[in-house]
Amino acid sequence: MNPPDTPTPSQPHGPAQHHDHGAQPPSAQAPAAPGTIYTCPMHPEIRQYLPGSCPKCGMTLEPLIPELTEEENPELVDFRRRFWWTLPLTAVVTFLAMFGHQLGWFDMAMQSWLELVLTLPIALWAGWPFIVRGVQSVAQRSPNMWTLIGLGTSAAFAYSVVATVMPQVFPASFVSMGRVAVYFEAAAVIISLTLLGQILELKARSQTSAAIKSLLGLAPKTARRIAPDGSEEDIPLAHVHVGDRLRVRPGEKVPVDGVVEEGSSALDESMLTGEPLPVTKRVGDKLIGATLNTSGALVMRSEHVGAATVLAQIVQMVAQAQRSRAPMQRMADTVAGYFVMAVVAAALLTFFGWGLFGPQPSWVYGLINAVAVLIIACPCALGLATPMSIMVASGRGATHGVLFRDAAAIENLRKIDTLIVDKTGTLTEGRPAFERAVAAAGFSEDDVLRLAASLDQGSEHPLAAAIVKAAHERGLPLTAPEHFDSASGIGVRGIVSGQALALGNAVLMQQSGVDVAPLAAQAEALRSQGASVMHLAVNRHLAGLLAVSDPIKASTPEALSALRAAGLRVVMATGDGLTTARAVAQRLGIDEVHGEVKPADKLALVERLQKEGRTVAMAGDGINDAPALARADVGIAMGTGTDVAMNSAQLTLVKGDLRGIATARALSVATVANMKQNLAFAFVYNSLGIPLAAGLLYPFTGWLLSPMVAALAMSLSSVSVISNALRLRRAKLL
Repeated sequence: MNPPDTPTPSQPHGPAQHHDHGAQPPSAQAPAAPGTIYTCPMHPEIRQYLPGSCPKCGMTLEPLIPELTEEENPELVDFRRRFWWTLPLTAVVTFLAMFGHQLGWFDMAMQSWLELVLTLPIALWAGWPFIVRGVQSVAQRSPNMWTLIGLGTSAAFAYSVVATVMPQVFPASFVSMGRVAVYFEAAAVIISLTLLGQILELKARSQTSAAIKSLLGLAPKTARRIAPDGSEEDIPLAHVHVGDRLRVRPGEKVPVDGVVEEGSSALDESMLTGEPLPVTKRVGDKLIGATLNTSGALVMRSEHVGAATVLAQIVQMVAQAQRSRAPMQRMADTVAGYFVMAVVAAALLTFFGWGLFGPQPSWVYGLINAVAVLIIACPCALGLATPMSIMVASGRGATHGVLFRDAAAIENLRKIDTLIVDKTGTLTEGRPAFERAVAAAGFSEDDVLRLAASLDQGSEHPLAAAIVKAAHERGLPLTAPEHFDSASGIGVRGIVSGQALALGNAVLMQQSGVDVAPLAAQAEALRSQGASVMHLAVNRHLAGLLAVSDPIKASTPEALSALRAAGLRVVMATGDGLTTARAVAQRLGIDEVHGEVKPADKLALVERLQKEGRTVAMAGDGINDAPALARADVGIAMGTGTDVAMNSAQLTLVKGDLRGIATARALSVATVANMKQNLAFAFVYNSLGIPLAAGLLYPFTGWLLSPMVAALAMSLSSVSVISNALRLRRAKLL
């Protein structure tokens, strides 16, 4: 027999590895769990074992993979405490600044001292994290939003302290209502509003990890282990080892990946694959951890535990995609770095422009407007524009059985105009199934199947397994073969019930001296329908034909229709013979077919199409697809395929359903549109805010932007960007 291109199916596994760039050795004082790696939402290359702030942007580092039982974000708790404890002080300082001179409760110089005392805990305790981050940004030569906030609040506070402690150093023009004007309320309100913005942002960002936490929550907490003496006990999931025998009762979740040893049941795998119909599992079938046993009791043997399970590696892939950087994000990061320097220059120009040419007190106007420029121009919205969209999109994809390896895959998938698909395991089930038997004169179809299955009991070939399975399903009695012999590549021979049998292709029949002409027309008709045909000879006389085919997946026609409707050119490339490939392609309406291709040929096909200016995606499931998957603009692996294929691809379809490509492409389009909306909002906001804060409209409208209003606008802009990104959770994909 000539075996078709049918790689052995295996359970899906994602990449377990990760690279800890810049990881620091753990400290004995670290409050985190051992081994917890922290990374920056905006700069995923920053990774360390200790919680802290990103040296590039100052954002708080987050766990690479959130824990299901983790407590509330400690920074959120800290910022909330700082905010609520100092909010009354900010309110009092603001009230005094606005109405103190009207009420006349204090001498104005005494009021300045009172405002100083009230503002000290705000500036030096509540705002301390911002000052530290601002200093770090300068030390790291990485200007960011904290550079601007630190400069703005420090300038307003330091100026006011000097005006209170040493008012005599200021010229008379700075004196207003019996004192040198102070702006403690500006520093206090900016700090309080920035704290409020950070609290809202941290709460919103926590929602982006909801997808990972929901995946982590699928796993059961315990497993029921069967000891060698037959006793049973419930143990924590972490104590399950490879090779343990476990009992899974009706209504329970499968604890880890493994294989059925006893019993049969229908399992609901929808939480991982999205497939709503239960899947029947019998002895020898694979089980996926976290799937639900709906009916019968099972005894299984564990094969993959911990980080090696399908669920754990799906979590790894989702986390990896969420923490990767999109090409659009790298552009935004570069722009943000130059933007901060431009803002500092704009603030200096504002200060000196107002000081030299503005109305009296000109230098006070210059200081306040410069502070407003620094605050409103904070590029936090710009920095959050793409990471938030990527994180939400990765989680949304995971809930649909679509796993993106990185942000670039999300961004690039929408550009695909050509899709190359493998046949076996991608368009088809990848598991040979018996189709029909054709009997020659003197034999019945059941005779042909019974004799072929009896002989094939000694073979391990996938086609033989399909024939034996079909005979068992029909209840045909089988006889053990004698003198079984496998003729490599062409078929098998043996003795069954005293009869000499030969089962295989036309070459074996020719060697055995068997005339195949009586059934030649039927054989060719079956081949033209995509089936593999075997001849059965009994005592050197043709007894019949057996056709085994690889069934087309039920979802394939619908998936191809959706992809064509999206404007994609579909090309089939398979290692199968051209006759079989063309038969499958004709049934599916695929016009371009490449058969009998080797791995190098698939790779060459991808490269040729790319040279023609096409943007190519490759979908496959086997080891022979790996080179083409790696070379394609977007490699798409079937989750039912091999580890090598999935490690070479940028996108994995958990349930091996091509409809997932259409879903992923729609998600890619929606995500990129969302990122563009965020970036446009951030750029427009800063473009409009800076001139207003600098006072350029003052000569025409009399408008000036208070630093307090600027701080509120800056915080709300970040929250708006995150809220827009969260809309992807409800976006319509198909």
